[in-house]
Amino acid sequence: MNHPQERSRLEPLDVALSLQQCLPPDTVPKTIRKGLDRNIYTNGEYLEKNPLWHTDESPFKVKQILRMLERNRLQPTTICEVGCGAGEVLRLLQGKLDKSCRFCGYEISPQAIKMCESRTNEKLQFKLADISREEDAFFDLILVLDVFEHVEDYFGFLPGIRPKSDLKIFHIPLDLSVQTVFRKRAIMENREQYGHIHYFTKDTALETLKDVGYEILDYFYTPRGIELATATLHKILFSPVRKICFSIRPDLAVRVLGGSGLLVLAR
Repeated sequence: MNHPQERSRLEPLDVALSLQQCLPPDTVPKTIRKGLDRNIYTNGEYLEKNPLWHTDESPFKVKQILRMLERNRLQPTTICEVGCGAGEVLRLLQGKLDKSCRFCGYEISPQAIKMCESRTNEKLQFKLADISREEDAFFDLILVLDVFEHVEDYFGFLPGIRPKSDLKIFHIPLDLSVQTVFRKRAIMENREQYGHIHYFTKDTALETLKDVGYEILDYFYTPRGIELATATLHKILFSPVRKICFSIRPDLAVRVLGGSGLLVLAR
């Protein structure tokens, strides 16, 4: 039985989704349709907010990937990146691995694919496509770097890419910590600037992957808040504290101070 107080808890998005499911498209109010149809990755909004498309972080990410490959003695011959952005990670990785290795990047953003064009070569290709709909696509290794925190239905996305390779490397921002919850703007800035709509700790990230059928083979923290700290007063003061605490008690430092990502090798 529905109680009146339960009805009052419905959020505007709940109402919008109910309307979208129950009414013909031409009867859904235009303002609601506009909100439901908005995609910052295809309409140019994400590029406007992030004109480099995070290419400045690519050397850092490649360093972490190489570390994971080396410590697990992996030598993939075909590598795919899902949500490859401007393609800089794959370009840099190509220069570090065996010359026979082939690379392919998948991206849904036309603006990002345009940025990939200058990086294309015989063994590095890019596709404006959803890999889960590519019937014949299969690789030794798939990279999913800072992606599924953006995806509305990540419980659909993660199983959808699972059959496309034997191994996956995920990089997951750990946005939830004591200090980010304490500072009101911290999480909202990630949402507004970078489009993060899901927020993880180490434990929730790993459990999410397990929940959809992945086997965790290896993982480690990536100290992006230390190595990629920009010259703001907050980060100049905070970065040395993070570095010291991380060297002593990494789990505690990440839970309290944040500033790290998690690199996960999974099957």
